Amino acid sequence: MQRRRHRPPAPGLAYPAPGHWSHAPPPGGHVEPEDRTLQAAALREVSEEAGIAPGALCLTRQMLGSPIDIDVHDIYASPAKGGPAHRHYDFRYVFCLADDNPPAVTLQDEEVSGAQWLPMSEVTSPTLRAKLLHAQLDGQPEPVNASAIIHDGQGRYLLHLRDANKPWIWEPGCWSLLGGGREPQDRTLLDTVRRELREEAGLALAGLEPYAVEYVTGSDGTHMPIQVFTGLWNGDPASLPLTEGVMLAWVRPEKFPNMTMLPSTRELLEQHAAEHPLPAGGPAAPAGTARAEAPSGTVLNVVGVHLYLERDGQVLLGLRHPDSAYAGDSWHVLAGHCEDESATACLVREAYEEADLVIESADVELVHTVHMRERPADPPRVQLFFRARRWVGEPKRQEPDKCVSWGWWNVKDLPEPIVAYTRAAIEGIQAGRTYTELGWGR
Repeated sequence: MQRRRHRPPAPGLAYPAPGHWSHAPPPGGHVEPEDRTLQAAALREVSEEAGIAPGALCLTRQMLGSPIDIDVHDIYASPAKGGPAHRHYDFRYVFCLADDNPPAVTLQDEEVSGAQWLPMSEVTSPTLRAKLLHAQLDGQPEPVNASAIIHDGQGRYLLHLRDANKPWIWEPGCWSLLGGGREPQDRTLLDTVRRELREEAGLALAGLEPYAVEYVTGSDGTHMPIQVFTGLWNGDPASLPLTEGVMLAWVRPEKFPNMTMLPSTRELLEQHAAEHPLPAGGPAAPAGTARAEAPSGTVLNVVGVHLYLERDGQVLLGLRHPDSAYAGDSWHVLAGHCEDESATACLVREAYEEADLVIESADVELVHTVHMRERPADPPRVQLFFRARRWVGEPKRQEPDKCVSWGWWNVKDLPEPIVAYTRAAIEGIQAGRTYTELGWGR
């Protein structure tokens, strides 16, 4: 993540009322028919009145694309201009400068007689001044968007083809990375990219790591730093429930020059590819096409991971939905099946997906294993229980079709009904045992 520099609040640009610097409003004006949004109108007015192009401005982390203030006041009738009395709504937006040096101000002479950069503490509107100071704006541009370089470790990159017939979106008709803008509920940009991957493509990736900051021009013309993360995945793009754009596809770097994409995106992907060269013999066969055969007589075991959270002598359990395919109406710890990932990566992913809990692989330890077979015809299962020493957040119902509630229960007074192997594991953990077998004939 980017380290923010701390400095005094940045000044804002203001215009004097005729002859009075003490009544200095910020740049602004009326919405025009060509303005797609109120924010677009604000950016256009700054450009027209002060000569400051949108590309010299960034959105702020504190306000994102929302107005900081809405001023409502009455306008008296103007018979000379044929204007009736009406109520005026003034939406005020905040932007920070894309670099530390204020751009040259070129005034629109017919409307503006002067301009001055003022400290926020000297803004004349008490309401606006209070909101500006409360927001703790420091004027430092930082990413408010996040994207992900998703690759398979064998030279292929997952790219997203965006709609070409929607000129108001960012990068229309281009191949791009999955991702999007930060929203107020996102605690971090990692939250942002995880949410965007889920919303756009139903993807949940463990082990996403910050990689670089990409600088692009947003759909509104503003300067837009994007925090780019990297993550590994090797599935079939056609199986993903794409909700935005045209398609997802695996692409190798040699195809980039023939594809429509932003130069900055191409350079970023080529840089990543150069840092992750393929073996001398070329890429390995895609996962699933050249697996070694299991020895004769081998029976593959299903691996499940389970999160054991204990707080003040209580353990976290979830009540399974009555229609759940497994253990409906029963209490169970947070759990999931390993996909093509490590057990701890699976645990991190499931904790976030099911309960909005943030844990790190380094903060978990294996405390119990249950080797079981519920019925003779079922595949054997290895159930791994991990204790998290630290976590962030309180459990939430993120998947209400699977879990109807979370609760903390005394480890010595567990609820009923509870999944049998879950009870066995909890009792084993309390007794200091590390292993349990269930369902195997003697």
